[in-house]
Parts: sequence; C-alpha cells; structure tokens
Amino acid sequence: MVVNIDSSHLTHGPGSAAHPHRPAAQGHRLLRASQCLTIGLVNNMAGAAFKATESQFVSLLDSASQDIPIHVSFYTLPGLSLAESGGSHFARHYQSAEALLDTRLDGLIVTGREPKMADLRDEPYWGSFTQVLEWARANTYSSIWSCLAAHAAVLHMDGIGRRKSADKNFGVFECVRGSEHPLTQDLPAVFHIPHSRWNGIGQDDLAARGYSVLSRLAADGVDTFIKQEESLLVFFQGHPEYESDTLMREYRRDVWRYVKGETGTHPLLPGDYFDLMTEDALITLRNEAPSRRSTELLRRIAGAMEDAKIENKWRSPATRIYRNWLRCIIARKSESTGNQDADAALSVSV
Repeated sequence: MVVNIDSSHLTHGPGSAAHPHRPAAQGHRLLRASQCLTIGLVNNMAGAAFKATESQFVSLLDSASQDIPIHVSFYTLPGLSLAESGGSHFARHYQSAEALLDTRLDGLIVTGREPKMADLRDEPYWGSFTQVLEWARANTYSSIWSCLAAHAAVLHMDGIGRRKSADKNFGVFECVRGSEHPLTQDLPAVFHIPHSRWNGIGQDDLAARGYSVLSRLAADGVDTFIKQEESLLVFFQGHPEYESDTLMREYRRDVWRYVKGETGTHPLLPGDYFDLMTEDALITLRNEAPSRRSTELLRRIAGAMEDAKIENKWRSPATRIYRNWLRCIIARKSESTGNQDADAALSVSV
C-alpha cells in the first residue's frame, strides 16, 4: 500500500501533515516520478458525500495498489462551493479541474453528482465536464467515469441517452462477467457490486457505438463497459468504491427526503444488503411511514439500523477490478515509454 497524496499546490506550515489519509511523516520514501503512477480524482459530490467519496476512492486505491506506488491529486469542476464540499478541507486539498488542462496524468477518476436538470447537458457544470473529458481522452492512459459521470460522458461522446427505470436500482447486485479483458482478469464468473441509480444505458446502444460490456447485472442491465481509444475509457454504472455503510446512509437520506415531503414515495430498501432481522424491522417501519411522517420515524429507523450486520460482498471484486486497472495503466505506460521502472512494477506479485 503505497498511496501518496499530492500537496504540491498547497502552502502548509512547517511540520503540517500533507493529508489526513497519509501523513507526510508516515515513513514512505519519496519515489521518482518514473516509478509512480499519477492518478487524479475529480470529486463532484456535495455536502457530507464530498469527503466520504474521497475517502472511498482513496481507500480502494490503497487496497488495490499493494506495492504499486501511486501519487493522487484532487480536483473539482469549477463552481463547486465551499459550503457544498466541506469548507476548509476543500480549500486546502483541491484544485480546480482547469489545472488539469496544462498537465498529463497516467489515470483519472471522475465521480458523479446528483443531477438537478432533466437533460444532463443543461447542468451548470456541463461545459467544464466535457472539457475534462476531452482532456482525459488525449492526456491519460486510462480514465474511470463513475455512475452519472459515465452517463454524461457517453452522452457527450456518442449521443447515447440514458433511460429511467420504473424502480431505482438500489442495493447490492449480482453481476456476471462478460467479455474477456485485462480488467476482468481473475474476477469470478459471478460477483457483487452496489448500484444506486434510477437511470441506465442500454447494451444495444453501447454495442452500436463501439463500446464493450465487461459485466452485466444478472437480473438485467449493464454494470461495467469500456471504450478503447487512444486512452482506455472505463465506465461504471455501479459503485465498487462504496464502503460497507454507504447504502445504509443513502437509504436514511432518502427516507428523510420523504419525511420532509421532498418526494412522494417512500424509498425502497437496498436489495440484498441488510440482514433479515434488520430488513424485517425496516419493512415494518416503512409500512407505518405514510401515516407517520416525522422525525420520530427517522429516529426509529436509525435505531433499527444501529446493529445491522452488513456483509461486504463487493470489496474483494472491487479491489481486483481496480488492481487490474492499475496494471492496465502500467502496461500501457510501459508500451508508450519503454520505461524499465514501469516494467518492474508490472512484474510485482498479485
């Protein structure tokens, strides 16, 4: 686990830590740039989810890296306010994504963000997002586009629109590995990944425009797909980065919106997620909800989830997928530069 957090644009005082995930005094030696993968994270989430999303991706990269050294830098699209993102933490550790346009990275990860407009092209960040996308296609070996970012990317590149489902895809879904690719190497034929979305991209639409589906939901729908250009673009409709309690926190948020009257329908429980005792308690409370929209209901829901036993069935395949992604970048970097250090990194044990 060799993840180093970038703080080159900051003005820390003497002895200050570079980042809460990996303090500067932790003892990892500084590595030459040629030995290290440079990964950017464009974090577009808001509110409490901003720092949680950062933590999820850094933790997953940390687990996947093993002895591959990684240097991570953080960015947001212009217009994300301090109030939305976490105030001082944002100001100290993030740069505007405009800073990417004058550099190159080995890899880039771009998160989604809850949409406010029916048409993604009407979102206020659309112009900045597409600028980052075009930059990534020419200036990285590979990029990952997560959930809404995946939908926005294929809409911009190939005019593929997303389709809304009758019910929210919410929970831990059984996924089936499809076509063989280095990204799916050593993945089991069937594995689990969390999803949390209303909309999806059709497999036929993707195939017609040169995309390859790497995994699909066992029930129906696409999980992960790619497009090979000068850079390898990887698209996740699910959330392999989610922590064990993320779906629980999203459920509580959605119930709160229902209680406040922001939505007219009580949210579905996340599928294949809670233990049976917790699920039964939450179903009982959901049945009471239409006649008891109150903070008391929220308190009882929180109490029911307090001792939930959540089996994280997705961490192992998620780590494998991201490990494979890092190895794909190393291989492409080695082919491009003939770098002996990259060759050496590729040979590390899995």
